[in-house]
Amino acid sequence: MKLLHLLPIGNVEDGLLKDLRPVVEDTFRVPCKVLPVRLDPEFAYHGERQQYHSSEILYRMQNFVTADSWRVLGVAAVDLYIPILTFVFGEAQMGGPCAVVSAHRLRQELYGLPSDPDLFRLRVAKEAVHELGHTVNLTHCEDYRCAMAPSHAVEWIDLKESTLCTACRAVAAPSTQVWSARSF
Repeated sequence: MKLLHLLPIGNVEDGLLKDLRPVVEDTFRVPCKVLPVRLDPEFAYHGERQQYHSSEILYRMQNFVTADSWRVLGVAAVDLYIPILTFVFGEAQMGGPCAVVSAHRLRQELYGLPSDPDLFRLRVAKEAVHELGHTVNLTHCEDYRCAMAPSHAVEWIDLKESTLCTACRAVAAPSTQVWSARSF
């Protein structure tokens, strides 16, 4: 059976990956394993922006795809960007095996607010489902509650759910295991 591999990128808290594991297992109905290695993202650091280029990280993540991989989801603590945007919460290979999410801008503290660990974990889960959805060829959804709705600001993430809408589940179903309608 194929596995969803979670790849820590940089100094990601082990607890975050352990909390994310059951969410993605339940949502995608595929067993999940946290990889015992970490990817050092320094190769993708661009000093002029003080950020990490997510496309370069995705390319390097190909080295972690194995015969038993369903998908590889990288979870990074660093701030990600692509050249045409100020930042990204994540990036995925459309229809490909790899996706990456950044926890950096999902923390309340970044916005001068008190820490909220539950909200933080929920935001990471929503973005993980979103980016994994792209790997099964899902595009952005017009339903603002769907995990596949676009998020250009953290407030938009808070509006959506960590699950796919009925229409997105129907499109994704041929590419995946059985999808769950559970909400987190």
